[in-house]
Amino acid sequence: MKTYQTNGAFADNYKFLIGSILPRPIAVVSTLNSDGSNNLAPFSFFTAVSASPMIIAFCPMIRTSTGDFKDTLKNILREKEFVVNFCTEDNYEKVNLSSTELPFGEDEFKFAGLTPIDSQLVKARRLKESPIQFECVFRDMLCYGKAPGSGSLITGEVKLIHVDESIMREGKIATDLLKAVGRGAGNDWFKTNAPFEVERLTKAQIQK
Repeated sequence: MKTYQTNGAFADNYKFLIGSILPRPIAVVSTLNSDGSNNLAPFSFFTAVSASPMIIAFCPMIRTSTGDFKDTLKNILREKEFVVNFCTEDNYEKVNLSSTELPFGEDEFKFAGLTPIDSQLVKARRLKESPIQFECVFRDMLCYGKAPGSGSLITGEVKLIHVDESIMREGKIATDLLKAVGRGAGNDWFKTNAPFEVERLTKAQIQK
């Protein structure tokens, strides 16, 4: 087994991260730009944090092309709200298009052929093509640097959940109906069409 130091180029560290932590779910985050236009961007450094209160987190990194915060992060810090949408087999190609670095104010929804719909509690629009949508308010930020490759941890409290009934079975979201898609290393993507069951050993299980 070979050993590597982590004090080298950030690109090397990044390759180890994305090659090791997989498959990674994708948060498709929608926000409002300062001019009122829509912003949409996918992030695969994404996870759940807490169930009560319901907290999620994602980690935007410094834009390597400019060394600046991404528009998503700027918008969240200004508006204190955002929407997390989800990537599936039905929308992943268009979601991937939304990752294109566009000039400020150019709508990623429109560029990718996706549909913005009004939210109920926040001003940021939801992604119609996502079968699950979380309306969130900003909670916390931890910033780990301002150089290319540095990331920030953004947490949001989910205030309202929208779920398409077509992906529900017996009151739960069904993996085979959601058809979520995740990210791997490089150009690798993952489908979730081959789940298997292992009995969990915790004494109290919320979901069986």
